[in-house]
This record gives sequence, structure tokens and C-alpha cells, in this order.
Amino acid sequence: MGYLIYGPGAEYEIEDRTLAHLKSAVGQKLRRQESFFISWSNPVEKGSGRISLWVSPSIPLIFRFAGSRSPELNPVWLEVLRDLAHTSRGMVIVSEAEAEAFAKERAEQS
Repeated sequence: MGYLIYGPGAEYEIEDRTLAHLKSAVGQKLRRQESFFISWSNPVEKGSGRISLWVSPSIPLIFRFAGSRSPELNPVWLEVLRDLAHTSRGMVIVSEAEAEAFAKERAEQS
């Protein structure tokens, strides 16, 4: 498990593979100087509820990984994360399986 460290020290534990995809998708948005929300649901063992962060190029953001190897990135997952960032809800952290299902459903509707 890695950590997304936001602003002056708020730390959020996120699984390394998810965090790697998040880092790539967020990096692409911030390179364009775009601000947006990132949201996710907390599991019961972490108190339940939801978290939303306003991400802006002016707010420090650190991705700290527990593992030493970078995972291979899934382009479908990255595309879904980026697409979600353009919605009114903002970028919602979804699992790899949820992203694959979302992309498949979207392709079938086209």
C-alpha cells in the first residue's frame, strides 16, 4: 500500500497499482494546468464515507509507493480515469475491473 500525500501532510492510503494509475492520470491533467476533484469511497475498516480532494497545480501532491517496482499501466484504466475527471463528479477512483466494464459498456453503446 502506498500513500497519496495531499497539501501540507494529509495522507491517504491507496493500493500501489491503483496509485500508479492515479499518478499518471493526475499528472496528465496537471501538466495542462487543469484543476479537478478526485473522489473515492472509504472502506468500512477506515470509517466508511467518501473523500473528495480539489486537485490544483498550486497544491503539493506526493505519490509514495510501498513497492519498488513500477507496474505496467493499463491504458483502458487510465482513459476511464481521465474521462471521469471531465464529469461533474470529477475523477472517481474506480478499480481496474470497474474501468474495464465501464469501457466495454461505453463501446457497446457506440
